[in-house]
Amino acid sequence: MPQDGKALALPFAIDARGHTTVAGADDHLRQMIELVLFTTPGERVNRPEFGCGVRQLVFAPNSDTLAAAAEQLIHGALIRWLDSVMAIEQVQVSADDATLTIRVSYTRRDTGEKQSDAFSTPIPG
Repeated sequence: MPQDGKALALPFAIDARGHTTVAGADDHLRQMIELVLFTTPGERVNRPEFGCGVRQLVFAPNSDTLAAAAEQLIHGALIRWLDSVMAIEQVQVSADDATLTIRVSYTRRDTGEKQSDAFSTPIPG
């Protein structure tokens, strides 16, 4: 993270003024988590292993076993790709109605601050 606490927003975008969009440290970290969660391995040409494939799990029957497997899959992917910037404390996965919700609790390595974010994606019906 640069000294001013700003980084390029992810995904990369251009704002209304024609400048690249930036995000603060908290938003940038949240965006990085979201990219890991919702990128399917093989989707990135130059980094085919990147991501965790959670979208593939939404087609499986909902069960406690699936939730536990998803939590382990996500936890491992976050450690693999973001361990240098955060320590994962807990991952919780729940499927309610037509939405898969992932809650990630972590500690930022640069500040020691504990944070928790929730990410959701629709479950195809």
